[in-house]
Amino acid sequence: MASDSSNSVRTPSPEPPLDPEGVTTDSLEALQSDGQRRILDIVDQLRRQGLNSLVELPQLVVVGDQSSGKSSVLEAITEIPFPRKENLCTRFATEIILRRNAIPSISTRITPDKGRTLDEQTKLRAFKRVITDFTELPRIIDQATNAMGLEEVGTSDKAFARDVLTVEISGPSRPQLTLVDLPGLIHAANKMQSEDDVKLIGDLVIEYMKNPRTIILAVISAKNDYANQIIIKHCKTIDPTGRRTLGIITKPDYLTEGSAYQQSWLDLAQNKDIHFDLGWHMVKNRSEDEGNKSFAQRNKSERQFFSTGKYDDLPNECKGIETLRSRLSNLLHNHLKTELPHLKTELSDKLSQTAKELQQLGVSRNTIAEQRMFLTDISQKINEILKAAIKGQYENDFFGPVNMKASVNSLENIRRFRAVVQHLNLEFSDQLLRAGHKYSIPAHKGKNSTTTGDNDKNAEAKEGHLALSQPIKMTRNEAIDWVHHVLERSRGLELPGNFNPLIISQLFWEQSSPWNEATLHHVDLVSSSCKTFVDIVLDEAAPKDIKDRLLDSCVDTALQASLKGAKEELAKIIQDKGRHPMTYNQVFTTKIQEQRKSKYAQIFSNLAKAASVSWTKEGTEVLETYIDPKKLDKDMEGGIEQNMDKFSAEDALDSQLAYYADALKFFINCVTTQVIERHLVDTLANNVFSPRTVAGMTDDQIRLLAAEAGEVTSLRNRLEVKKGILEKGLKIFREAMGGFS
Repeated sequence: MASDSSNSVRTPSPEPPLDPEGVTTDSLEALQSDGQRRILDIVDQLRRQGLNSLVELPQLVVVGDQSSGKSSVLEAITEIPFPRKENLCTRFATEIILRRNAIPSISTRITPDKGRTLDEQTKLRAFKRVITDFTELPRIIDQATNAMGLEEVGTSDKAFARDVLTVEISGPSRPQLTLVDLPGLIHAANKMQSEDDVKLIGDLVIEYMKNPRTIILAVISAKNDYANQIIIKHCKTIDPTGRRTLGIITKPDYLTEGSAYQQSWLDLAQNKDIHFDLGWHMVKNRSEDEGNKSFAQRNKSERQFFSTGKYDDLPNECKGIETLRSRLSNLLHNHLKTELPHLKTELSDKLSQTAKELQQLGVSRNTIAEQRMFLTDISQKINEILKAAIKGQYENDFFGPVNMKASVNSLENIRRFRAVVQHLNLEFSDQLLRAGHKYSIPAHKGKNSTTTGDNDKNAEAKEGHLALSQPIKMTRNEAIDWVHHVLERSRGLELPGNFNPLIISQLFWEQSSPWNEATLHHVDLVSSSCKTFVDIVLDEAAPKDIKDRLLDSCVDTALQASLKGAKEELAKIIQDKGRHPMTYNQVFTTKIQEQRKSKYAQIFSNLAKAASVSWTKEGTEVLETYIDPKKLDKDMEGGIEQNMDKFSAEDALDSQLAYYADALKFFINCVTTQVIERHLVDTLANNVFSPRTVAGMTDDQIRLLAAEAGEVTSLRNRLEVKKGILEKGLKIFREAMGGFS
């Protein structure tokens, strides 16, 4: 498994019971302070709960180019002998977990790559081995390699894998530590390693390095120019300041003493060239003829090497495996203290999200009773939201904040449904008042008031409403001519100077002709808003699979029935509008009297001006004006309208204008109350999906709606497992995080 090549096979003697040296060296204790043990214990417990599959846990990852000495560094840090033989390289990620336990043991397992099929994942998860001697480790690694389907390097395209082999080692003197050894980066494809191998290993290493909670131990070999080693490029890209990267230099014994090349490596070790915030460290691996030496002998040989030549001048804090352990100890402690609070927050957020997803799935529903209760709960929630929305009571969290930048009836604000309906009704009323009349006619000569006030120039449609044609402007005389033409073609048995009452119907029907199209569009607009709003309510109250079923079987049918009822009601109102005009509203007679009063007042004012005589009293400069009675009488006789048709046309026009104003207000009230409110809005709470609806369903209907699909059951089980893991993780934090500062 080691990434170093060797000409011999090293088989360490068994530890009694596990440690091949007899006991773990004292220097290994540098990895463990009391404070760090408590912190690492938290991470260890989180990892045992399976949280590493849900969140990124803090870890040490050993990375480097192929044959850079990675596995030898890992072996020296942990003092665990890994098998080494010729041409053996790391072909998959290997996670080494050291645990402090009274009973020594070595166990292995495989965590399959998520990209594998379910059958392959199940098979690999079943791989679990327990051994009692490190001499059995090569056999276990070979078995894991075969289980992953890997073949010899260079013989097939299955030489490397994204699966993870976990080697868990426990013992009373073991530190609590987790490190990951990754396959070495390949510079270029060759006959032994394909382009696919190069890409797979590169992707795998980068994926681990990108984890913001990973401390990167970047191993480079002094046998090769460091500027050419790929790992340096990846470190600069992924962690440009070296905030979480510690560079480790191996094989310094290959450097020529006193050379400029050696000095460049010594400068690098002192962080003078490529700068990492965490700095650099130099270690000496076992040479080929030191393969069978103990760890204590290895450490002694290294100390002797660094006490000679220029290495003696190298600061102690950046050379030697024992000092490296001390650096790692402090580094781990500080790193974990920083990351664990963030990790706890992430766990809380993920638990909240998982709980929400489970809540959206609802309770388990396998029996009819469970299914009926499930649907009843959904219907009650839907009913509560709909009732509150219709009444305009927005205390429920569902309604959320108001988006001031969006329009009232926009998708962002449609949750506040009563406000949307009121807004649409007011816009509809305003539209008919501004542009509901075909002709814009002054009420009487000399005045500018029209049938709808002074707003004809603003008759353009508001957003979402139908664009009505601009009313055709008429002068008073043009309007009288229009009525005169209609009157001539509608004459009955009425005496001269009177008009056929039926002419008011024809005038009104033509004047109000834009109402029908505008009203139908308004009904469709409100109905569309109802559908959009109900869809959002279902998103809130029902799981997606249930929502789709409710829409197909109940909700869409109810909404269509409401729209049909609304249009039938509107048809009756429009039919009533087509009847002969009839009103008992005193406003109508008042309006006619006001128009006649205004008309005669204008006539009298004109006559008075014409009959006015001015004179200056003799001996004074005072100008006096009076009305000449004879002239006034004569002018009044001449002012009598001789054309009976024109007289009756003007009278009919005034009656039509008065009736139109009265009918328009009545029509708007009928549409908004009898059509919009009665059929489209009020029916939402009772007809869409109410508890009464559920109570009236048969068992087959209940089953069809609420039966849980297999994928939903699987999703629920996964979420339940995930929720349990996250809850255990937070429990660990609650019990242990307060134990260190």
